[in-house]
Amino acid sequence: MTPRHPRSEQLWARAERVIPSGTQTLSKAPSQFVRGVYPKYLVRGSGCRVTDADGHTYIDYPMALGAVLLGHAHPKVVAAVERQMRAGSLFTLMHPLEVEVAERLCEIVPCAEMARFVKNGSDATEAAIRIARAHTGRERVAYCGYHGWHDWFAGTTPRPAGVPPALAALARPFEYNRPETLAALLDEHPGEYAAVILEQPGVEPVDGFLGAVRDLAHRHGAVFVMDEIVTGLRYAPGGAQERYGVTPDLACFGKALGNGLPIAAVLGARPLMQELERVFVSMTYGGDALALAAASAVLETIACEPVIPHVWAMGERWLAGARRAVADSGLAIRVGGTPPRSHFEFDDQGGYEARAIRSLLLQECVKRGVLFGVPVFTSWSHQAEDIDETIAALGEALGVVADAVRTGTLDARMEGQMVEPVFRPAAPGTTPVRRRLPIAAAGARA
Repeated sequence: MTPRHPRSEQLWARAERVIPSGTQTLSKAPSQFVRGVYPKYLVRGSGCRVTDADGHTYIDYPMALGAVLLGHAHPKVVAAVERQMRAGSLFTLMHPLEVEVAERLCEIVPCAEMARFVKNGSDATEAAIRIARAHTGRERVAYCGYHGWHDWFAGTTPRPAGVPPALAALARPFEYNRPETLAALLDEHPGEYAAVILEQPGVEPVDGFLGAVRDLAHRHGAVFVMDEIVTGLRYAPGGAQERYGVTPDLACFGKALGNGLPIAAVLGARPLMQELERVFVSMTYGGDALALAAASAVLETIACEPVIPHVWAMGERWLAGARRAVADSGLAIRVGGTPPRSHFEFDDQGGYEARAIRSLLLQECVKRGVLFGVPVFTSWSHQAEDIDETIAALGEALGVVADAVRTGTLDARMEGQMVEPVFRPAAPGTTPVRRRLPIAAAGARA
């Protein structure tokens, strides 16, 4: 049989020789997909469609791990970046876009009185924790969710190598939608917590949860940080804090802010942000004019077009259709999450592990031109016909999986290697997944 992805395989063979783990981003590694069936390299994108190194095209739902909100190569972003490239991309002194984009963010994000730009989400959360520690004179951090690769958090993950254990001991997890778990942490070490940082996962908060987290943090003298790397500009222009009406002290925005260009921001109240006058957060590319031009175009588009209502509407269409298709299949699979950020959940069934069920479903979807693998993100570029095409493909794929489970032929139908666990700590409040396996319920930023 002729390999479906010969160019991808050639590139991968070269990558393994010169790139540790073969990839720059753990969530993009071939082990996270069905090796032998999924492509390994994408070379072009337009709207919600992407093309791999061998010329196959797919409807994209990872959308660059949630970074592409408007669509790949969105015309307004491309035009803004092209104009700026002709004028220069990085300068010896500051660029006016630094002021303009900061002002726009301060207008739309509830907590924002000042802004500092960095290059990725991990930079932003690291800066926020450093600000909180400087402001309070404390060291401990209570966290909920995933917050990046910097030392303060990386020491808590399954890859703590290189992080001094003493640093890891300063960060402790609490559970989403269970404020009593945070209260227990804060009571255990009164007066020692600098920050409470929370990532909004792909589930809705129970009534009063976010407010309770904020109030607990403040009662104990800690800074309340909302990690909005994924939710910023996606849940509402001002992020989850706007949607749910809870204003943090600091917030971290990223991903959608640049529509694929590298930019993130720390936003917050003036007294906290002014700590950056003594806290060391500085980088050559903090004022990268190309990324700032992209961010300006994104913010302008969100202001002028119904981007966010469309993202939610397409997400609702997807959830309704996907849940019907799953119900019709009779499989122990669920589609959870919120409209702009959903996910699959798998159970062991028919003598097969959840991982095997997931692998066969992903294989059959990608063969039908649909790229899944991390949370399902809808975008401004996804249209009703794209969603309906996806649901039809999903229905066919589920039919194959259901027949394989019923007849005991799942292993025989696997054309590639099964997916391996995604590198990230278990979502707070869950046990290591086996009985219930989400594609990535807590996001994909590793």
